[in-house]
Amino acid sequence: MPKQKSHGGISKKIKVRVGGTTKIGRPGGNHNTGKKNTNFNRKNRKGTSLSKGDSNRYKKVM
Repeated sequence: MPKQKSHGGISKKIKVRVGGTTKIGRPGGNHNTGKKNTNFNRKNRKGTSLSKGDSNRYKKVM
């Protein structure tokens, strides 16, 4: 039986950190950032961690 392919869309969007937590970008930072709050744009650069349930679900797909 052939191997399962990893989900291309998910593998481009998330990164698994050294400790095992999953990093994903925040929504709303790709365009029209000039009219958005500076504080919003600054926080948006960092990204965020996925919850434990979501990260387990995404790791199965990858």
